[in-house]
Amino acid sequence: MILKKLLHKIDVKRITGTLENDIQNFTSDSRVVAEGDLFVAVKGVNSDGHNFIIQAIQSGAKVIVCESEFQPENNTVTVIQVSNSATALAEIASNFYNRPAENITIIGITGTNGKTTTATLLYNLFSKLGFACGLISTVKVMINGNEFPATHTTPDPKSLHSLFAQMVNAGCSYCFMEVSSHALDQERTFGIPFKIAVFTNLTHDHLDYHKTFPEYLKAKQKLFNQLDNQAIAILNADDVNGRIMAQNFSGQKVYYSLKKDTNVKAKILENSLFGLQLNIGGEEVWFNLTGTFNAYNILAVYAVAINLGLPSKEILVALSKTEGATGRFEAFRFEGGITVIIDYAHTPDALVNVLKTLRSLTQGNIIAIVGCGGDRDREKRPVMARIAVEYASIVIFTSDNPRNEEPSAILMEMEIGVPAQQRKKYLVVENRKEAIAVGARLVHEGDVLLVAGKGHEEYQEIKGIRYPFSDREEVFKNFEKQRN
Repeated sequence: MILKKLLHKIDVKRITGTLENDIQNFTSDSRVVAEGDLFVAVKGVNSDGHNFIIQAIQSGAKVIVCESEFQPENNTVTVIQVSNSATALAEIASNFYNRPAENITIIGITGTNGKTTTATLLYNLFSKLGFACGLISTVKVMINGNEFPATHTTPDPKSLHSLFAQMVNAGCSYCFMEVSSHALDQERTFGIPFKIAVFTNLTHDHLDYHKTFPEYLKAKQKLFNQLDNQAIAILNADDVNGRIMAQNFSGQKVYYSLKKDTNVKAKILENSLFGLQLNIGGEEVWFNLTGTFNAYNILAVYAVAINLGLPSKEILVALSKTEGATGRFEAFRFEGGITVIIDYAHTPDALVNVLKTLRSLTQGNIIAIVGCGGDRDREKRPVMARIAVEYASIVIFTSDNPRNEEPSAILMEMEIGVPAQQRKKYLVVENRKEAIAVGARLVHEGDVLLVAGKGHEEYQEIKGIRYPFSDREEVFKNFEKQRN
């Protein structure tokens, strides 16, 4: 029976009504409930699904899954009370798609920075080596070479298990996925049998949601707390939180490092704007990525591949030819000796990593275009502004995704972080399109223009509407105009 199958492994406290219901589908959103559906009432960030149970029944739901006791007026409706609706939703999604995660090797990557690049490199590496793979990332979803748009860094449980099912049907052996702190806190990944979990780093981010850094760390730690003892934890030993992250996990732990004597280690031999040479696995290898932060990403990828049983030389040869993720330290050369870097850096740590890398590799000026997103962690705004004026020669503060906030208010909060002695180093150009045009006029031979914050995004979100916008497109428009 469909309903009994969907309830497999769920902690059911109480059932009111009959289980003799033919469930066509399930949802946690009352707006999309149809006749014969199962509705899961989940407590969200901005609303509580329990407030929409009656609306779901009026829309045709025949089964309600909720945490609180509820007595429907219609005795044809079954109410299933559970301890946790979010974990119930994850299990129901898995059961609905015939538990596809059990038929594919899933590798989860968590951390503040590096998730997208690490997941993308793994997907590209294993694809080059002939494996059918899946990728779930901030930038895109890939299923054995076919691309689909990404909606979230880590999708909701129903979408996740639907993707796993599609990957299994497409013959995929592996799935490489980003695991966000929001997803972990909201139990979106509950019950997924990760074979390997990777920790990249942990720095200031998402405190608008988690409120405190310890709570942010606790959310990330969930990935490792939920691992089966047969799984493997791969951890950055150079991050102060590396050993804390998997302290409750009793399975195999593999550490990687550029500074310490660990299971997997490397040494940077050369670092340029257009690549890295590392001594890794006893071999000297050139990679098409730049910066110390990418050396860590490469190490994480190498550690995963080695622990999945691939030969070291095959990994390094294929990885040396592999490109990173779109909008992650993408370098473009233009006529006149000008370099433009487009990067997703939208946290203090990511921004300082990119700017420090550019400062160490650039003889000329660094012109940095920087913004901060609206409806997000406000504490990082002055911090990012201070970092920008410290490392760049000239900074243009501009709008990122203001969302429901006024762009001018965000920019004012950024300006607070600029020390008095560096106030001559920046200007404010609220319109992002104009800011890129100004940056293009300020950059000269030997200089670098950094366009930070949006990376791969093809939109700008203003007052709830996503308008088409691409940093890359605007950069090329401006430099084509200047060079013609």
